[in-house]
Amino acid sequence: MSRSSEPRGTLYVVGTPIGNLDDLSPRAVHVFAESELVACEDTRRTATILARHGLSTRMISYHKFNEARRLPEILRRLDRGERIALATDGGTPGISDPGALLVHAARRAGHRIIPVPGPSAVTALLSVAGLRTATFTFIGFPPHRKGERRRALEALRAEPRPLLFFESPQRLVATLGDVIEILGDRDAVLGREMTKIHEEFHAGPLSSIRAALSGLRVRGQVAFLVAGPGEDAPPAVAVVSAAGTGPAESTARRVRRLMESGVGRKEAMRRVARETGMSRRDVYSALLRDRTDAEE
Repeated sequence: MSRSSEPRGTLYVVGTPIGNLDDLSPRAVHVFAESELVACEDTRRTATILARHGLSTRMISYHKFNEARRLPEILRRLDRGERIALATDGGTPGISDPGALLVHAARRAGHRIIPVPGPSAVTALLSVAGLRTATFTFIGFPPHRKGERRRALEALRAEPRPLLFFESPQRLVATLGDVIEILGDRDAVLGREMTKIHEEFHAGPLSSIRAALSGLRVRGQVAFLVAGPGEDAPPAVAVVSAAGTGPAESTARRVRRLMESGVGRKEAMRRVARETGMSRRDVYSALLRDRTDAEE
């Protein structure tokens, strides 16, 4: 694009909440209101966000299965000088989500590209990790197939920086097992359902995190940060609610949840102690207090 050429349309790349709808910025609300069209990953999800702010901007779906087909239509609208907002189900488009193809094509066509920063699972997890993250390596979702995933992890053996992964609940335990086997039982922090009502964090050795999640039906979006080789363990991160109102699950309840899944009491206490950084004596005291409270 020559310097004298003027952009014909404007593509806004809008960061949207990864869970809590109150995290949508006032600027993003304004952009959605002023745009002629919102290209979004799931119109139902984005409709909920727009309705929360009294907006009814026209939407079209734009996701990994139709982005090549939708691209010409969106470019034609930009050619007419329209303002189009690009959004995904949560977070920032183009980061493990659709968006890069459209941004690249729109820039080549001479259109203006404007970022509207917003919530991010990456920065949310980094901010509470307690690890050295002046530099880190973003991995995103590892390959789905076990063989490909293990080869990708082998290529990361020499990486000295912390590694940040996304993973689906269905593959999480298997992926953690591969990471432990190939990279070692490093310290890590895992965030699940960040900013949502069932938000929780687990910190400690990867083996303790995997043990705490094994046998459970993990739900929601997951991100986890693995420390670089030789880094000290992070302080334990308590499980807290998205609203910040206090514990989402007591120590005693966490022990009982493991016991209900078939884990013996001593082993359940050991796992919770490693996961939270508490001593086994403190975990046992929490169990006694909880039982006493229930009997009163």
